[in-house]
Amino acid sequence: MRCPLCTCQDDKVVDSRAVKDGAGVRRRRECLNCGHRFSTYEGIVQAELKVKKRSGDIKDFDRDSLRMGIEKACWKRPHIDDEAIDQMVNKVISDIESKFEKIVPSRDIGFIVMKELKKLDEVAYVRFASVYKEFKDIDEFIEEIRSLGGGANRQ
Repeated sequence: MRCPLCTCQDDKVVDSRAVKDGAGVRRRRECLNCGHRFSTYEGIVQAELKVKKRSGDIKDFDRDSLRMGIEKACWKRPHIDDEAIDQMVNKVISDIESKFEKIVPSRDIGFIVMKELKKLDEVAYVRFASVYKEFKDIDEFIEEIRSLGGGANRQ
């Protein structure tokens, strides 16, 4: 496996954990050249799932892209660790696979992610929603916060 920091291919596996009820493995690796730690995932390749973008383009489903979006929303949230993000990614993928056979609209992926983030952390939810829903101004942002029940009066 190539280190994402220094591109060296020499690494060691530090930790392995089953994910998605044993259907996959998350491996924590350490680069033997620079010491950088990173995670890799090994899993069963399901049917080739495609994503239909808003533009109409159809692309391959990318687990890493999904994970990066969730990670950005959860950035610096104290109670959300890698394991919680992994569980959410697995839940979202499981939901997608159970509802769609080959092509899933990107808006449906976004709705599923927002539903899961809302359960996990309201701040992460609002972060994701602000990008996903493409808020045009502060009023849309405030309205989304109010819809959570907190409103502007919450301290």
